[in-house]
Amino acid sequence: MKRSLAVLLLMLVLGSCRDYDLSARLAEQDGLVPADQFARYGREQAEAMAIAREYAQNGDGSAATNYARTQPDVIDARTDSLGFRETLRFKSGWLTMVVPVDDGKRGSETMGLPAEPAPATAR
Repeated sequence: MKRSLAVLLLMLVLGSCRDYDLSARLAEQDGLVPADQFARYGREQAEAMAIAREYAQNGDGSAATNYARTQPDVIDARTDSLGFRETLRFKSGWLTMVVPVDDGKRGSETMGLPAEPAPATAR
């Protein structure tokens, strides 16, 4: 009797432990402003959403950091791989964090991104 009670108690304790996979909880977009709508708020917001989408596509913070550094207004990008966040600092001084946004789109598909500069032609 004591043994079965101990096993039952152990099963109850182990069953109540939460896992440490935070990516699913942080990437959940329910209740938030949709990514396309947030991207329409401004140029920097569009760049932030593009970076968040690339973070979700690659699943790798270093790839998201490399993509962030290609954006014209981002002056600093850092990855917090344990927290599944990308910290971004823009030229305007705006500091924000993005988590992976997995809505099936790539970063380049984000509306409102600045146009790529035209290549310089030699005269």
